[in-house]
Amino acid sequence: MSESSLKSAIAEWTDGRFEAERFVDDDGIDLEKPVRIHVVVEKAGDKLHLDFRGSADQTKGPANIRPPLVEAACAYALISLIDPGMYVSSGLVRGFRMTAREGSVLNPRFPAPVNTYNPTIHALVDAIFDAMSHIAPGKVRADGSGSRSIILGGRSTYTGKGYVQYEIIAGGAGARAMKDGMSGITVNQSNAKIAPIEIIESEFPTRVVRFELIADSGGPGEFRGGLGIRREYLNLEDARFSIRSMKHVIPPNGCAGGKTGRTGDIWINPDRDNAKRLPTRYADYPLKAGDIFRLDTPGGGGHGDPLAREAERVLVDVRDGNVSPEAAERDYGVVIRREGATFTIDQAATNAKRATMKTDKQ
Repeated sequence: MSESSLKSAIAEWTDGRFEAERFVDDDGIDLEKPVRIHVVVEKAGDKLHLDFRGSADQTKGPANIRPPLVEAACAYALISLIDPGMYVSSGLVRGFRMTAREGSVLNPRFPAPVNTYNPTIHALVDAIFDAMSHIAPGKVRADGSGSRSIILGGRSTYTGKGYVQYEIIAGGAGARAMKDGMSGITVNQSNAKIAPIEIIESEFPTRVVRFELIADSGGPGEFRGGLGIRREYLNLEDARFSIRSMKHVIPPNGCAGGKTGRTGDIWINPDRDNAKRLPTRYADYPLKAGDIFRLDTPGGGGHGDPLAREAERVLVDVRDGNVSPEAAERDYGVVIRREGATFTIDQAATNAKRATMKTDKQ
């Protein structure tokens, strides 16, 4: 049933050959070298082939993933494009072909490390959706923020027992036609949710001192990318800290004229003399009692021309704190005036600003 449903849907799509690529920030060892994920999608009739042979060679660090995971990512993307309620069975993987070059980041030779697979999976899915947007144009969407995890471990001085605090942290989702991206609620391509503050503070020697959406982090567009979040922790005891994240160097792409979302970031003791910025992946950093670590997650990419977003919607964004007045003018051409706590649109200035921005684009 799954195979026939998949092939029936594929047969209705546009024939052609389309390619796309995305990049993982780094592999955790070569920090200045992005890892390329490349796909060529060929569609003819009810046949679909996804070819990843143009992807980077296998990496020294744990950015590699194995072909079964690549195949699962392809199936996930196709389910999303066709019917999220589709019955999942082995018939899905019989409905398309997938090729991954041996010795590549998507088909590494033993003993290549494969520990940190999420950044590669998310880049892979974003590339697939980009290429497939030409075949199924009504389903195009911007890149999301991907996922990230933080791990703190130590021995509690209160209980004398060892502990591991593990969290999966969300960011902004990519926008799509007719819909803004969701802001920092669930993790893309996962059923995980952010751990509640009450659980963190009752179970671990950690205090969450900031938890907020980051204004202007969603990619501008007719439909705005979801906002990233800032989560800031005060560490109460000595601990070891590790992070596995993504899109701190390469931002989430927009689509259909939408702009990129803001990149993420991770800091130890921000705004202090001993402040330290960590790379996208870092293992076993020694935190001291009283140290603060701040995680900013990326915002999702935008969809469509930002100048096509209605000025009234931009005003609502400003009133809600999602977009600053400065970004409203810079990105959307909407000039906002503020009197006390009241925001209004300067219509004459907005008309002039948008006309100038449209002329500059031509």
